[in-house]
Amino acid sequence: MAYVPGAVLIAALVAGCSAGTEGDASATDSKPGTLAVAAAPPGKYRTLPEACRAIPLATLKDLLPGAAQLPEAQQEKVYEGTPAGTFDTDRRVGCRWKSDAPDSSRSIAIDFERVVSYDPAVSDDDRAREVYAKKEEAADLPSASPTDDAEKGTASPEGSPTGSGEAGGKGGADGKTGATPGPGATGSADDAAGATPDGGTGGDAGGDTAGGPAENLQPRVLDQLGDSAFLDDLLTRAGSTAQHRTVSVVFRTSNVIVTIEYTAQPALSTEVPDSKELQEKAQALGEKLVDGLSG
Repeated sequence: MAYVPGAVLIAALVAGCSAGTEGDASATDSKPGTLAVAAAPPGKYRTLPEACRAIPLATLKDLLPGAAQLPEAQQEKVYEGTPAGTFDTDRRVGCRWKSDAPDSSRSIAIDFERVVSYDPAVSDDDRAREVYAKKEEAADLPSASPTDDAEKGTASPEGSPTGSGEAGGKGGADGKTGATPGPGATGSADDAAGATPDGGTGGDAGGDTAGGPAENLQPRVLDQLGDSAFLDDLLTRAGSTAQHRTVSVVFRTSNVIVTIEYTAQPALSTEVPDSKELQEKAQALGEKLVDGLSG
């Protein structure tokens, strides 16, 4: 009977060790489950549209008025567009259209980029925000920081002329096709006639004399297109005489970034492409493309 308490003590110790082992295993198994919860959500868009069919025929005819002067067979070829080369159509697609007429030539190019984050802690949308922010920064808009513009909408008319003067000398510095760099293009034909390829004379663009925001044709942030958007406007010389203007609209909606480049070049060196017309048509196209995107 003297050994009974010892046997009970041994049994208690064995039971305690077993309980401790199970507890440790449970604690160890809980760690992987905690990490899995932190995965970021995927983006809204899983596919991209067929770029050369993204613009309705009626819109193409409006964007490329010179095509109407061509024979029917050539018109069909123009409206078909030329697809951009890409290695992965689930990630990036594009298309370009161009029409040449005796009095002028115009071209329109669109690019869709679906951004995917390979970091489980970063969502596709957050990664797309980073990519878009770099494009806006590269455009060197004549305003405050991209973050401030995104919060305010558009730059104030009072700040536009000064900002354009500062940004004018940087046109084309980074050579990106996604966002036409080097803003400083003028907002009227009279001002634009003296513009240089780097946009150095764009200080008075934007119709600030009228005092209304609707007259502002400066490169700027757009507050009613997608989640984030900006517009750039660049007037350059082609060769020694002819002038051409390219209006770029870049916007982000969820994890897709869309770039539009609309270019006009009159045949006569004395003519300057109308900035207001090109900007309005490029923005209207952007709104159509937003509506046409599907998840």
